Amino acid sequence: MRLTIDTDAKILTVDEAGERRDVDLYGQEAFDLLALQWLKTSWNRKYSYTFSWMGRPIIQHPDDMARVQEVIYALKPDVIIETGVAHGGSLVFSASILKLIGKGRVVGVDIEIRPHNRKAIEAHELAPMITLIEGDSVAPQVVAQATAGIGPDDTVLVFLDSNHSYAHVLAELEAYHHIVTPGSYIVATDGLMRDLWDVPRGDPSWRHDNPAAAAEAFAARHPDFVIETPPWPFNESPLDQPVTAWPNAWLKRLR
Repeated sequence: MRLTIDTDAKILTVDEAGERRDVDLYGQEAFDLLALQWLKTSWNRKYSYTFSWMGRPIIQHPDDMARVQEVIYALKPDVIIETGVAHGGSLVFSASILKLIGKGRVVGVDIEIRPHNRKAIEAHELAPMITLIEGDSVAPQVVAQATAGIGPDDTVLVFLDSNHSYAHVLAELEAYHHIVTPGSYIVATDGLMRDLWDVPRGDPSWRHDNPAAAAEAFAARHPDFVIETPPWPFNESPLDQPVTAWPNAWLKRLR
């Protein structure tokens, strides 16, 4: 695909599959096309590596984190489980929203929690709300440890942000979906990989080997889950879809 921007004529020219068309530069189609290119370019330039939350690197697009806090505030979960710890920014982010709400705890699971990251997380002001578990996120004993203490009346939200291969994400979905509360979500993050296979830092295998494909396969197997973007609590725009690095991420458990 070739995109040509003419700011004088206010036109975006799209050349694709031997066909050429002009669209309104300030219309919906141009917004969608340019937003995707922005996501691809920003990922390649490691834009998401420039943000932190309360002192810990978070490595997420701000758009997605803004949507996450909307969901946490709406659901008011008792337990948030996150696979993939890295620097701990996402754990701290979730814990901070729960702290403001006045309830809840966060469990972080990673196959390797580096000592300097563990030390920083455990020294953080919100550490009492965070439990760290080191081990393979799909190992039965690790799943049991991560889900221990969840009560029958607890609202549970799950984020999957560890190994992003199709096979591993699908295994995580199978391992953790049973604890998700009806009306809540299990979230297969970073599905943008499906669109990053052709960028300089990408990998051609990602075109098919990605979390979005795993989420689609999981939803096809489990009719009690549906891929559904959480509703926006506020929207005075003509937009109905987010700019996100997490396409097909939100798997909602039906009531």
